[in-house]
Amino acid sequence: MSRRVKDFVEIRDYTSLDMLIEKLIEVRDSLPEAAEAEVKMRGDDVFGRQLSISYFREQTAEEAECDARYADAYRASRDKELSRLQDEVGAVAEAPRGRRGGKLRIVA
Repeated sequence: MSRRVKDFVEIRDYTSLDMLIEKLIEVRDSLPEAAEAEVKMRGDDVFGRQLSISYFREQTAEEAECDARYADAYRASRDKELSRLQDEVGAVAEAPRGRRGGKLRIVA
């Protein structure tokens, strides 16, 4: 299964409009198809401002391998946290008629 990863490019060093346009064109040409790129201005007057470009790309084989390595540990910690929350809330209470049981579930 192929996953998409959100990645970022920051443009900090630009002193003229022409330089900024050249850098933006360079970044645009290097983005993958269907990247859904977004541009935001970040920073402030004290620490400086930069343009931040976020986009989606396919996950690399190395990233997929790392995800697979930790998937079981993540799932176990999530299940443990869910059990703790259900115990804390008492979520196994009687549900109103016509509705599903009162158990909590993680959706994200």
